[in-house]
Amino acid sequence: MLFLLAGTCLGTVAKRRKPRRATIHGTPPAMAIVRPAVATEHVTAGPVVARAPSHPAAPPVVAGGPWTEPTFADSTEGDNVDGEDLVIRRAAVEALGSYNGSVVAVDPSTGRILSIVNQRLAFSSGFQPCSTIKVSVALAGLSEKVIQPENKFHLPGLGRMDLTYALAHSNNYYFATLGEKLGFEKLSYYARLFGYGEKAGLNIAREQPGRFPSAPPRNGGVGMLSSFGEEILQTPLQLAALLSAVANGGTLYYLQYPGSPAEAQSLIPRVKRRLDIAALLPVVKPGMRGAVEFGTARRAREDGLIAGKTGTCSENSTHLGWFGSFNDTDGRKLAIVVLLTGGRPAIGPMAAGIAGNIYRILGEENYFTRPVTSATLISRQICCSE
Repeated sequence: MLFLLAGTCLGTVAKRRKPRRATIHGTPPAMAIVRPAVATEHVTAGPVVARAPSHPAAPPVVAGGPWTEPTFADSTEGDNVDGEDLVIRRAAVEALGSYNGSVVAVDPSTGRILSIVNQRLAFSSGFQPCSTIKVSVALAGLSEKVIQPENKFHLPGLGRMDLTYALAHSNNYYFATLGEKLGFEKLSYYARLFGYGEKAGLNIAREQPGRFPSAPPRNGGVGMLSSFGEEILQTPLQLAALLSAVANGGTLYYLQYPGSPAEAQSLIPRVKRRLDIAALLPVVKPGMRGAVEFGTARRAREDGLIAGKTGTCSENSTHLGWFGSFNDTDGRKLAIVVLLTGGRPAIGPMAAGIAGNIYRILGEENYFTRPVTSATLISRQICCSE
């Protein structure tokens, strides 16, 4: 039987590893099967976040707590900014505000890491990817022709649903069903092809490889793996590398993190491998754009076209909020991953709002219309000469 956890709505669904049972409002359900009404990572609509708020007078009360990580902290403490793009960093720090989280920004055309806010968090052993895993599952399903653009899964109580809607609304039933149809071996193959379980960077001393399980998770099996990333440890760098490949049409670069302005100027892009996903992207991108336009990532909506995927879940009494994204427009592209940890505010939609603010700030500074760098030109020469 397929065991699923309800889509995490503003922290009301908490998933714990000790004991390894799903909990809703702190109370173990008799069976961890989601009811159709809450089968998505759904949040109520809210206004676009203009600026991250200051530290509140009292911490929020969150069902399913207590949370072992603070919601608010100085996320810049201990960071080394030598070699970073300071325009990107200033925008990321301003948008993140007082939240306890990390921002990783990457140039998808070269693999250069432009900025990492909260390097301690970004270089940790990794976190459960929550619903961000659905991007790689969608690509795997399309690659194996388990789903076609015109296909719709019939889901009990939900009717027929296509990939665009399922991605935009982060529907857990859809991706659990897709995972079961693919099976663990194929899911594992594609996840590792897309960079899970290995370091995303090239000679980044503190980076860790995360983890991909060697067998289906004991808690919920393949369905929980393909809808919530159960037993996976994903680093912000891994998600940034994968979304950079989606943004650039299928080139998975080694991420490089210059240690000085001179290293940044002389950076030569290094290709890890080519992903055969170019023909799949016109099918996947509408769901990722839909997440921002009308789905779980509405708080990221800005004037420019943004594609992304939210993720919200809890791990070891820490609430996690992910948003991986890129600006899906012509011209200069940027991949941004935001990870929040802490209590109730640490949710995917809040992470999406922070990323949206970064894009907005950079747009106001005309960042996306500036000339390409020499490193970008080198990257294109490498691409086109092969």
